[in-house]
Amino acid sequence: MQSLDTDEILVGRNGSAGIIRLNRPKALNSLTLPMVRAITKALDDFAADTDVASVIVMGEGERGLCAGGDIRALYQSGRAESGDATTFWRDEFQLNHAIANYSKPYVALMDGITMGGGVGLSAHGSHRVVTERTRLAMPETGIGYFPDVGATWLLPRAPGETGTWMALTGLDIAASDAIHANLADHHVRSADLSKLVDAIGRLPRRASGADINAAIAALGEVPAPARLAANGELIDRLFAFDTVEEIVDALESEHGDFVQTTRSAVAMRSPTSLKLTLRMLRAGRNSANLAECLERELGACLQILHNPDFYEGIRAAVIDKDRNPAWSPARLAQVHDATIDRFFIPAKPPLFEKHDEKEPQP
Repeated sequence: MQSLDTDEILVGRNGSAGIIRLNRPKALNSLTLPMVRAITKALDDFAADTDVASVIVMGEGERGLCAGGDIRALYQSGRAESGDATTFWRDEFQLNHAIANYSKPYVALMDGITMGGGVGLSAHGSHRVVTERTRLAMPETGIGYFPDVGATWLLPRAPGETGTWMALTGLDIAASDAIHANLADHHVRSADLSKLVDAIGRLPRRASGADINAAIAALGEVPAPARLAANGELIDRLFAFDTVEEIVDALESEHGDFVQTTRSAVAMRSPTSLKLTLRMLRAGRNSANLAECLERELGACLQILHNPDFYEGIRAAVIDKDRNPAWSPARLAQVHDATIDRFFIPAKPPLFEKHDEKEPQP
């Protein structure tokens, strides 16, 4: 493989396939601003290269594609009011939008941990491959944040209330559930991914999306039954409400291991984040396109920097690592509508000048 290496992103070629590898394995390939910009440049370069038929995105190391954004850096930026967090979100969301509208087949190998910003790098792509090692999640309510990177567009378009369950609980899901949730398309064994990269690289320069699908299907396998699909009727019934309080009440009225796990997860999340997330999901369900959702998410990001739960959640998760955040306020009843309303102030300047995109359906 011919390569053109940078520090945290490795860019190269394998035949007709452009290769982008995230290269922070010790940090689970968590995204930094330079990485976002390097990926954006690589995609621009590959789009203009007539010898490149497709792009493959993968993670270095044995643990996963990407665990999300570098939340320690976001924490430090917010505390210092440096503006770096805002710049990161702007550039990251523009990258998510570019991936969704990319001119060539975009193949994401979602092997291992694929969370938060890693979902943004993969689930907007045209060809999304999971493996038996995939652990996918949008865990943001556990750090006083909310699912972003266009998740408020993707999750409402999962079957029934599957996306609502994912967003509020923050729990990870396996390959079959990712496919069920319309966040992935194909299942390939982890050991066969190098064969898949070579097979895609051998395709001609004018290879189509259908050609990519055929190459993946040749190595594809049927994953184990989806846990979320098996509990679909229950999820749809319990998470159909438009207030978190009603969802919690519904959970309290049910029994069983799945409900207990769900109820326990929701109880641990930031009350403010839960209410914000549900409001964002319902707004995303009625949105016209991904760009509209990303604009709304950016506005909420700017306000999240003034939210104490954001700093407390990150402190508990990665600074002190005590896993015991003290949410403020601590109870759902103490989070008023006016508090959530402030997160819907539009960002200035806006993320996009106009919303004239084609919207791929996940």
